[in-house]
Amino acid sequence: MNRNLFFCSVLTLVCLCILHLSPAAFTQEKPSVTLATISTDPFTVPPGQHATEVEPHVLANGSTLVAAFQTGRIAPGGATAIGWATSTDGGTTWSHGFLPGLTTGNGGGPYSAASDPAVAYDPKHDVWMIATLPIANSGETPAVAVSRSTDGGFTWENPVSVGGNVVSSDKNWIVCDSTSNSPFYGNCYVEWDNPANGDEILMSTSTDGGLKWGAAKATANESFGIGGQPLVQPNGTVVVPIETNGQSAFTSTNGGASWSAPVTISNIQVHTDAGGIRSGPLPSAALDGAGNVWVVWEDCRFRSNCSTNDLVYSTSSDGVHWSAVARIPIDPTASTVDHFIPGIGIDPTTSGTSSHVAIHYYFYPKSSCTQSSCRLYVGYISSHNGGKSWSAHTTLAGPMQLGWLPNSQNGLMVGDYIATAFNNGVPHGVFAVAAKKSGSTFNEVTDTAEGLTVPEGGPQFSSAGDKPLHNLSDPIEKEQPEKGVVPPSKRAKKSAK
Repeated sequence: MNRNLFFCSVLTLVCLCILHLSPAAFTQEKPSVTLATISTDPFTVPPGQHATEVEPHVLANGSTLVAAFQTGRIAPGGATAIGWATSTDGGTTWSHGFLPGLTTGNGGGPYSAASDPAVAYDPKHDVWMIATLPIANSGETPAVAVSRSTDGGFTWENPVSVGGNVVSSDKNWIVCDSTSNSPFYGNCYVEWDNPANGDEILMSTSTDGGLKWGAAKATANESFGIGGQPLVQPNGTVVVPIETNGQSAFTSTNGGASWSAPVTISNIQVHTDAGGIRSGPLPSAALDGAGNVWVVWEDCRFRSNCSTNDLVYSTSSDGVHWSAVARIPIDPTASTVDHFIPGIGIDPTTSGTSSHVAIHYYFYPKSSCTQSSCRLYVGYISSHNGGKSWSAHTTLAGPMQLGWLPNSQNGLMVGDYIATAFNNGVPHGVFAVAAKKSGSTFNEVTDTAEGLTVPEGGPQFSSAGDKPLHNLSDPIEKEQPEKGVVPPSKRAKKSAK
């Protein structure tokens, strides 16, 4: 054989082998990114489990990033305070503090605890907002509270109430219409559910920068669900992906005057994550620059016998018609890796087949572990072409032992959600990272990764040929709400494995 031909053949075989390696093969070396801690828990007041920070969300506008998170997790529900962290230089430096007038733990607030922070920005009124769930040891509280900042996210007003006082509410989220030519520019929308009525879905609208909120409105068929994440398309249509008895979405085309009945995105097939960690198939949602909606969740349909979870997604241009469920090829389907708690972000300057998509998530290398043997990591993956192919994943943090995590009414906790936001083309995630405890004191902080990109070169992976293998699912447990009563769920029971 000609020597040049021989070497070309060998090189071709090597390249083909590389393209079929697991993404893990490209992440054994130390990643080029670094972690930065943006906040820690300074409190010592009971009954918080200190020092812990969990369940962060982050949003970007221009060069500003604002994050919010629970600080000092209280096991039965909520946290000692809600923390915030703000950067005006694209995540290079951060200022941080705690929302005033909210909790007794932070001083000056009426509520025993608060939970479920989510961030929004209203450009029409130039207001940043953090929506939270106020919790009292007894009695009723507002369904949701919204704290406002009019100076770019550095000082925060005492919260205003959304909805009337209630015994129970859960899983709030907030979004504002930020498109200047939208007919509802400046409208802000809060979603939550009412566990006292079987997780009835409710929405409220503000038109004045979050100072006043309209009466709570149900969906057209008074549906039940949990974990909705409203998004506003450029034309003003609000799309709310949410977990019902599957993954669903409902919409409003009239600025929140009324809300449709949910339509089905997909059924849910999920493997129960091991070790008693708090997790589940709640959706994470984001828009591309054209208003196409992405919904991501953990799912086992591509894994033999539902033995572990991939991250999967579906997309829609209108919130009504949804694509077939696709797998994100983080690891081969024959691997033992279990993926969960995703947080998706999309560069708003990109769209369609050119969308830059980034996802932070947690994972176990081995799904069949126990509380003592499970090792928890934070991962990152991206696509530069709207999901046609995906980069090799990067491990950002870990290994973490589950004994380093605080407890909650639903298990050991890093959060029900995390988040990714793009700032000038750069993806930024916020996530809880735990280290070894010092005696009974925890060491769980809010971190972000510096130096992430959405690479177009290097190994790329596709799941285009992957097909669902079965209709199996572990039972999806009814989540205990952060506050209030826990009646029998009115939602349909999930199929058992």
